[in-house]
Amino acid sequence: MYRLRRVGSFYAAETAIIVGDVQIGADSGIWHHTTIRGDVAPIRLGERVNVQDGSVLHCKKGVALEISSDVVIGHLAVVHCKRVGSRSLIGIRSTVLDDAEIGEDCLIAAGALVPPATVVPDGSVVMGSPGKVVRAIRDEERAYIQRVLRDYVALARRHAEGEFRPVG
Repeated sequence: MYRLRRVGSFYAAETAIIVGDVQIGADSGIWHHTTIRGDVAPIRLGERVNVQDGSVLHCKKGVALEISSDVVIGHLAVVHCKRVGSRSLIGIRSTVLDDAEIGEDCLIAAGALVPPATVVPDGSVVMGSPGKVVRAIRDEERAYIQRVLRDYVALARRHAEGEFRPVG
């Protein structure tokens, strides 16, 4: 049977898998078919982190993963790194590999591949495979990230309250 769940102060879809040493901050949303595996090192998510459907959060053995507050992780992203800074967006189907560190106020474009041990400076836009910093983030992109965060916090509350029920 399908159930909605609110775990403490965050929302997690029933189909999300969260195992091991994982901490998730208030007003975060963990969406359908997401996997967060804190089985080889701790994973820490700040407040208002939005992990969209089908994403995978994991890390290298003995190397913790920190996702700061106010981060959007797009559908089907793989985040297997050390750190993602506040107010950043990891785009749909992008991949961030071992020991990489994403600064604050960054945008990792859809489909980008951030190679191992890459350090992305604050305020950067990364595109391509392998991902490269192509320019500074723009004010309209910062505003977009804030709008997505705000909308997903509200949407998670609506899901947790049972407004949306799957068919079947």
